[in-house]
Order: sequence, then structure tokens, then C-alpha cells
Amino acid sequence: MGLRDAFTQQLKVAMLAKDAARVSALRMVTARLKDIDIAARPKGIDQVPEEDIVAMLRGMVKSRRESVEMYRQGNRPELVAKEEAEIAVIEGFLPQQMDAAATEQAVIAAVAETGASTIKDMGRVMAALKAKYAATLDMAKVGPLVKARLGG
Repeated sequence: MGLRDAFTQQLKVAMLAKDAARVSALRMVTARLKDIDIAARPKGIDQVPEEDIVAMLRGMVKSRRESVEMYRQGNRPELVAKEEAEIAVIEGFLPQQMDAAATEQAVIAAVAETGASTIKDMGRVMAALKAKYAATLDMAKVGPLVKARLGG
């Protein structure tokens, strides 16, 4: 089942269960997806592919985490709880992330695979990692690992 179908099915389940917070979060996700689909139409794309949906979900989680920090600084625990609940719903659709050991192994393999030896080769290593592990690897966390591995 694709992510689009999963959103629809989970929305129906949440509505039947009268889970207002989950319904709200899922409606927000589907609305964002619709916006992205509409934005892609001029390029001749009716529906964006799964990897674009995963990227959209990651972006939504990232922005909510930033909001959580702001709300904590502003002493707004009710808004922190709301944002964290939305993060939990969104993360339920994301593929499982690699753990630290697997991430380290992927970086080592990508460096060896590309023949990278200096920091100038970082772009090639990052491209190889993204091509192979885009869904399961947080590229923002991998950058410093690659840099350290290449002596940067």
C-alpha cells in the first residue's frame, strides 16, 4: 500500500474512532500533499512520487520540532504537546531510520565505493548515500560523519 492510500485509510480509521487530534494531523498531511501535487502540475506531474512524499513528511517533522523548541522557550506546554502529537502521527508513516552503527557502516561503504579521499569528494559521497539510502538515512546527520571520515 502506498503512502497516499495509507493516509486515506488512517484518516477513515481515526474518524471512526473519533480521534480528533489524529484526524486533524492527517488532514493537515493530506492538504500539504495536495499542495505539492498542485505545484507539480506545471511540470506535467499529476501526483508526486513516494520519495517526494517522504521528503515532505520529513520537512513537516523538522518544522514541528523547531516549533516545539520555540514553544518550550515560550513556556507553552499545551502547544508543545500538540506539536509532539502531530510529530508522532507523521513519523508513523516514515520508514524506520538507520541506527548509528548502520549509518556509520553506510558512510564507510559509500566512501570506499566512490573512492573519496579528501573533503573535496564529499559531494560524491553524499550523492551516493542519498541515491542508496534516501528513505532511511537522515542526510543532515550524515554530513558531519562524512566530513569527519574525509578529514574535514
